[in-house]
Amino acid sequence: MKLRLLALLAFLSALLSGCGYNQIQINDEQVNAAWSEVLSQYQRRADLIPNLVATVQGYAAHEKEVLERVTEARASVAGIKATPELINDPQAFAKFQQAQGELSGALSRLLVVAENYPQLKADANFRDLQAQLEGTENRITVARNRYIKSVQEYNISVRTFPNNLTAMVMGWKLKPNFSVENEKAIATPPKVDFGAPAPAR
Repeated sequence: MKLRLLALLAFLSALLSGCGYNQIQINDEQVNAAWSEVLSQYQRRADLIPNLVATVQGYAAHEKEVLERVTEARASVAGIKATPELINDPQAFAKFQQAQGELSGALSRLLVVAENYPQLKADANFRDLQAQLEGTENRITVARNRYIKSVQEYNISVRTFPNNLTAMVMGWKLKPNFSVENEKAIATPPKVDFGAPAPAR
């Protein structure tokens, strides 16, 4: 009886391996891990923003519109529930990507405004926050690239034969990815040249 049970288990294991079930599961876990890292780095950036805005406001309070845009963009990002299910919903993923892109744009504008304030640029707290932000943007780029690769491997695994049959039976679908047309823009960390002279005011 035990031999029959072992033989049945071995057969089922071989069947599952042959149909790509195990590989799809492995790829899915890699996507989830990569996504967690993307979220972690985006959260790190979001956590820096209140201090950055407060520091800039101390020197450039009348740049109200720029400061409000950063705050609003951060609130928009925070309003999106970045659950694991989000990476299985193309519309929710696109909304998340758009919100993060808008936040990146707002931060870039804030740092450009900072160029006009020599005292702000000389502030040690601002310089530290700016360095942390640039480092975080680089980490975001690395994490996002890992996610892109993981999704690519997963999507290939559910589209190729015979795995696609297993995916169809199990209801596994392609996962959305960061769009190529936005990738170049959102992957560019904000740059501030502290050595450049401030424009005359």
